[in-house]
Amino acid sequence: MRRVLLVLAGIAIFAVLWEGYKLVGSPDGTVIFGVRVLPRADDLSMPHLWTIAERLGRPEIAGGRPVGLVVLQACAFTFGITAVGFVIGALVGLVLAVVMQRFRLAERGLLPYVILSQTVPLVALAPLVAGWSGNLSFGPYPWQDWMTVSLIAAYLAFFPVAVGMLRGLQSPAASGVELMRSYAAGWWRTLVKLRFPAALPYLFPALRLAGAAAVVGAVVGEISTGTRGGVGRLIIEYAREATSDPAKVYTAMLGAALLGLVVAGTVGLLEIPLMRHRRHVEVVTL
Repeated sequence: MRRVLLVLAGIAIFAVLWEGYKLVGSPDGTVIFGVRVLPRADDLSMPHLWTIAERLGRPEIAGGRPVGLVVLQACAFTFGITAVGFVIGALVGLVLAVVMQRFRLAERGLLPYVILSQTVPLVALAPLVAGWSGNLSFGPYPWQDWMTVSLIAAYLAFFPVAVGMLRGLQSPAASGVELMRSYAAGWWRTLVKLRFPAALPYLFPALRLAGAAAVVGAVVGEISTGTRGGVGRLIIEYAREATSDPAKVYTAMLGAALLGLVVAGTVGLLEIPLMRHRRHVEVVTL
């Protein structure tokens, strides 16, 4: 209940700030030393929030479906792609974290490259991935465009999981590790009984970051590869009408934002049952 109230409070604060700036802001934006630091406050750049909400209920085109329904269907398509990328990225991150925790040499050799991988511009990477994967196939099943987008989402999702999980696996106190050794527990049993449960408080914040990163990767991947059906492509299509129908552009961006919240909320639901093991970890590590 508390989280729901905080979300509602955040939405209310955002609405007040948006409408407040639109009320007092300059139609030409706020310029300091020749640099625009705040956006224009005119109706073309910043429509009223109620105008955006009203646009959701009107048809996308004459005689077509409501914009809200089109955006929801696009978000559902992107959510499926994001889920696949998120799962792949999370699994890759978990495996890398376990390997780096087990072998110090692997940590020294892999961790710099894991960090370096996130410095590659995603906009430049997406066309390369699309080109590399275009000739792949799984037997009689050719590679699909949505697979490329999922791969890009996984590329962004694996990093926070790998780094956060590694920190969590290394978090148990030396006394807890020595206690497991006194029981003649091997590396695998220590991992399952001590290190993995102790890593849960580190894992779930990393998974939330990975979920948000996967959404960004999916949206940018759809835009860069031209994949149709998702909210990323919808943003590009609606942006062409920005001068004549600016509220329509914001409906697609609103859908992308809600998609990120849904992914984060899904990870939060997974956190509730698994975090019950934390109290057992505290007993072991004392």
